[in-house]
Amino acid sequence: MKNNARALRVTAATLTWIAALMIGYVGFSYLFTPLATAPSFGLPAWPGPEAAGFLNVKGVRDLVSGLIPLALLLSGQRRALGWSLAVISLIPFGDAAVILVNGGSVMAALAIHTATAVVVLVTAALHLRISVISQNR
Repeated sequence: MKNNARALRVTAATLTWIAALMIGYVGFSYLFTPLATAPSFGLPAWPGPEAAGFLNVKGVRDLVSGLIPLALLLSGQRRALGWSLAVISLIPFGDAAVILVNGGSVMAALAIHTATAVVVLVTAALHLRISVISQNR
Protein backbone atom coordinates (compact mmCIF):
# COMPACT_ATOMS: atom_id res chain seq x y z
CA MET A 1 0.00 0.00 0.00
CA LYS A 2 2.83 2.38 0.86
CA ASN A 3 4.50 1.80 -2.53
CA ASN A 4 1.20 2.48 -4.31
CA ALA A 5 0.81 5.80 -2.47
CA ARG A 6 4.37 6.76 -3.40
CA ALA A 7 3.80 5.84 -7.05
CA LEU A 8 0.61 7.90 -7.03
CA ARG A 9 2.48 10.92 -5.61
CA VAL A 10 5.29 10.61 -8.13
CA THR A 11 2.86 10.23 -11.04
CA ALA A 12 0.75 13.19 -9.94
CA ALA A 13 3.80 15.40 -9.34
CA THR A 14 5.32 14.43 -12.70
CA LEU A 15 2.10 15.19 -14.58
CA THR A 16 1.81 18.51 -12.75
CA TRP A 17 5.36 19.50 -13.70
CA ILE A 18 4.87 18.45 -17.33
CA ALA A 19 1.58 20.33 -17.66
CA ALA A 20 2.93 23.42 -15.91
CA LEU A 21 6.08 23.54 -18.04
CA MET A 22 4.13 23.00 -21.24
CA ILE A 23 1.59 25.74 -20.57
CA GLY A 24 4.39 27.98 -19.30
CA TYR A 25 6.20 27.50 -22.61
CA VAL A 26 3.00 28.37 -24.48
CA GLY A 27 2.63 31.46 -22.30
CA PHE A 28 6.17 32.63 -23.04
CA SER A 29 5.59 31.98 -26.73
CA TYR A 30 2.49 34.20 -26.77
CA LEU A 31 4.37 36.89 -24.87
CA PHE A 32 7.50 36.96 -27.03
CA THR A 33 6.42 35.63 -30.47
CA PRO A 34 2.64 36.03 -30.47
CA LEU A 35 2.05 36.29 -34.20
CA ALA A 36 4.15 33.21 -34.94
CA THR A 37 2.52 31.19 -32.14
CA ALA A 38 -1.13 32.09 -32.71
CA PRO A 39 -1.85 29.90 -35.78
CA SER A 40 -1.16 26.73 -33.77
CA PHE A 41 -4.08 27.50 -31.44
CA GLY A 42 -6.66 26.24 -33.93
CA LEU A 43 -8.77 29.27 -34.81
CA PRO A 44 -9.26 30.11 -38.50
CA ALA A 45 -7.96 33.70 -38.23
CA TRP A 46 -5.93 35.89 -35.88
CA PRO A 47 -5.60 39.63 -35.45
CA GLY A 48 -2.78 41.37 -37.25
CA PRO A 49 0.30 42.96 -35.69
CA GLU A 50 -1.69 45.96 -34.47
CA ALA A 51 -3.65 43.66 -32.12
CA ALA A 52 -0.77 41.47 -30.92
CA GLY A 53 -1.41 42.77 -27.40
CA PHE A 54 -4.46 40.53 -27.21
CA LEU A 55 -2.21 37.54 -27.83
CA ASN A 56 0.14 38.77 -25.08
CA VAL A 57 -2.84 38.70 -22.71
CA LYS A 58 -3.28 35.03 -23.55
CA GLY A 59 0.42 34.55 -22.81
CA VAL A 60 0.04 36.01 -19.33
CA ARG A 61 -3.00 33.80 -18.68
CA ASP A 62 -1.15 30.68 -19.79
CA LEU A 63 1.98 31.51 -17.81
CA VAL A 64 -0.01 32.06 -14.61
CA SER A 65 -2.02 28.88 -15.29
CA GLY A 66 1.28 27.00 -15.05
CA LEU A 67 2.61 28.82 -12.01
CA ILE A 68 -0.42 28.28 -9.77
CA PRO A 69 -0.17 24.46 -9.78
CA LEU A 70 3.59 24.61 -9.18
CA ALA A 71 3.14 26.91 -6.20
CA LEU A 72 0.57 24.56 -4.68
CA LEU A 73 2.64 21.46 -5.45
CA LEU A 74 5.81 22.92 -3.94
CA SER A 75 3.93 24.01 -0.82
CA GLY A 76 2.45 20.53 -0.38
CA GLN A 77 -1.15 21.67 -0.73
CA ARG A 78 -2.39 18.57 -2.56
CA ARG A 79 -6.10 19.10 -1.92
CA ALA A 80 -6.00 22.73 -3.03
CA LEU A 81 -3.90 21.67 -6.01
CA GLY A 82 -6.44 19.04 -7.00
CA TRP A 83 -9.34 21.47 -6.88
CA SER A 84 -7.33 24.18 -8.65
CA LEU A 85 -6.42 21.81 -11.47
CA ALA A 86 -10.06 20.76 -11.79
CA VAL A 87 -11.03 24.41 -12.23
CA ILE A 88 -8.04 25.17 -14.50
CA SER A 89 -9.15 22.31 -16.79
CA LEU A 90 -12.09 24.51 -17.76
CA ILE A 91 -9.68 26.75 -19.69
CA PRO A 92 -8.67 24.18 -22.33
CA PHE A 93 -12.24 22.81 -22.44
CA GLY A 94 -13.41 26.38 -23.09
CA ASP A 95 -10.69 26.93 -25.67
CA ALA A 96 -11.83 23.80 -27.55
CA ALA A 97 -15.43 25.02 -27.49
CA VAL A 98 -14.43 28.46 -28.81
CA ILE A 99 -12.45 26.87 -31.63
CA LEU A 100 -15.33 24.59 -32.64
CA VAL A 101 -17.97 27.34 -32.46
CA ASN A 102 -15.83 29.63 -34.61
CA GLY A 103 -15.14 27.13 -37.38
CA GLY A 104 -11.58 26.39 -36.33
CA SER A 105 -9.59 23.19 -36.55
CA VAL A 106 -11.47 20.22 -35.10
CA MET A 107 -8.13 18.40 -34.81
CA ALA A 108 -6.62 21.22 -32.72
CA ALA A 109 -9.75 21.47 -30.58
CA LEU A 110 -9.68 17.77 -29.78
CA ALA A 111 -6.01 16.78 -29.95
CA ILE A 112 -4.58 19.84 -28.24
CA HIS A 113 -7.21 21.46 -26.05
CA THR A 114 -9.56 18.63 -25.08
CA ALA A 115 -6.67 16.21 -24.54
CA THR A 116 -4.97 18.79 -22.32
CA ALA A 117 -8.16 19.27 -20.33
CA VAL A 118 -8.51 15.53 -19.78
CA VAL A 119 -4.89 15.17 -18.61
CA VAL A 120 -5.34 18.10 -16.23
CA LEU A 121 -8.55 16.53 -14.86
CA VAL A 122 -6.84 13.17 -14.35
CA THR A 123 -4.00 14.94 -12.55
CA ALA A 124 -6.54 16.77 -10.40
CA ALA A 125 -8.15 13.47 -9.45
CA LEU A 126 -4.76 12.00 -8.52
CA HIS A 127 -3.97 14.91 -6.22
CA LEU A 128 -7.40 14.71 -4.60
CA ARG A 129 -6.88 10.98 -4.05
CA ILE A 130 -3.48 11.68 -2.48
CA SER A 131 -5.07 14.20 -0.11
CA VAL A 132 -7.60 11.55 1.00
CA ILE A 133 -4.86 8.96 1.55
CA SER A 134 -2.87 11.50 3.58
CA GLN A 135 -5.88 12.31 5.77
CA ASN A 136 -6.52 8.64 6.52
CA ARG A 137 -3.04 8.00 7.93
